[in-house]
Formats: sequence, C-alpha cells, structure tokens
Amino acid sequence: MDVTFLLDTATEAARAVGPRLRAAFRSRPAVSTKRDFHDPVTEHDRAAEETIRAVIDARTPYSTIVGEEGGTTGSGDLVWYVDPIDGTANFAAGLPFFCVSIAVAHRGELVAGIVYDPVREDEFTATTQGAWCNGDPLSSAGATRDREAMLLSSYPTPRDLDVDGEQALRRYSRFVTSFSAVRKPGSAALKLAHVAAGWADAAYGTRSNPWDVAAGALLVRRAGGVYLGDPLVKGDYLAHVGGFDLSASVLAEVAPP
Repeated sequence: MDVTFLLDTATEAARAVGPRLRAAFRSRPAVSTKRDFHDPVTEHDRAAEETIRAVIDARTPYSTIVGEEGGTTGSGDLVWYVDPIDGTANFAAGLPFFCVSIAVAHRGELVAGIVYDPVREDEFTATTQGAWCNGDPLSSAGATRDREAMLLSSYPTPRDLDVDGEQALRRYSRFVTSFSAVRKPGSAALKLAHVAAGWADAAYGTRSNPWDVAAGALLVRRAGGVYLGDPLVKGDYLAHVGGFDLSASVLAEVAPP
C-alpha cells in the first residue's frame, strides 16, 4: 500500500472542486434540507461529491466510497470517507469557514487524509508518516489548561438540546465559564485541522459522522495531539493539543472512552 499515492489521490480530488466552490461562494445558492432545516444542502455539495468520486474511482477503482451525499458505493479493502462541503451552512450564507474533507482507511486503519480550505487555500494533509499544512510539518501544541485555552465546539446542537435539555445548557455554561474562549464556527473537519495546527486548543462534537471527522482525526493524531472517539463510527469526539491537561479540564466529563 502506497500512502503517498493515496494522499495524492485525496489531494487531487479535493483540489478538483476548489474552483467551483470558490466561484459559488457568496452567491447565496439555493438551499434545500435533509433531516431538518438545521441540515442544509446545496447543488454544489452534490456536484462536488460527484467530482470527488470520479477522481477516486479513476485512481483506485477497487475501493469503497462513503460520502455524505451519495451514501456507500463500491467494495474493497480501501474505504474513502468524503464530505464535499463540511460546513454547508457557512458556505451557503457566505461565512468563510468550510472545507473539503477526504480520508481513506485500509482495513479499518486511517492511512491518509486531507482537509482543504478552498477560500484560504490551506491544505491540511496527513498520512501514517506525519501531518502538514501547505507542506510544512504540523505540531499540535498550545495551552495546557482551560483558562488559557480556546475551545471550538458546536455543542449544544438542536439535537443535544432535544435529548439533554437543561443539562446541555448547564454543561455549555461550564464550558463558557471555564475556557478562555469558546467559539462555534461550524465544520468539524476544519476545527480539528486547527487543533492539529495549534491554532485552537480543543474541539468537541456530538453525533458526528465518519466523513465529518476521519481526516481531522488523523491530522490531530499525526501532529502530536490527542483525538478521543472512534472516527470511523458515528458518535462523539474530543480532540486537544498535545500537553493539554484533560484530567483537570471541564471537558473530562464528556470525554469519549
């Protein structure tokens, strides 16, 4: 297995949709919804995934593709996880915090991935050998305790409020009062990339899908940070920079096993 070839494939696929997304950005594209009105999708999500699938199919024809828009297709030891636009609500509204996320696993182990920010042209890449941003090695380092740290989290989501009610609000209150800053920028993949780069100190999310977090999880781990949760199974995740004291953090109460 050539991880360089796999990363090159992911990079080619991600960059192939960059021009389309930049051209459509801030055009206020028409939005439809999937699960509910909090879950938007545009024609660009679907078209971008089709382009990405075409690149992957051409370069690794004997593989499985799991995409947010197109579901699961194909079969093989290689499994690709594709989110053509992670942060669709931001993209549709004109907020420049969204990305393309592509990761590949071989027999259940993540081996390569990219989180590509087409607005800033930031290319976060990772393999089993390391993690990079625009070719420069990443080092996930930053604050060691809550009061000095920035937390990126979409918690509580509407689903969290439905399930946990007042408990979710009390937990969010603890986050806000414990951390130096809490931000809800959207896009799990890009949040994880920023933790991998040391541009933020922690990220937390609930009920995330593999296409949301697989590439970001690999980035964090290969950059020397910590990612908790199974990125290949729908569920909660917690990531933080290396050296952060999770045991003394308010996040310890939500840390996945």
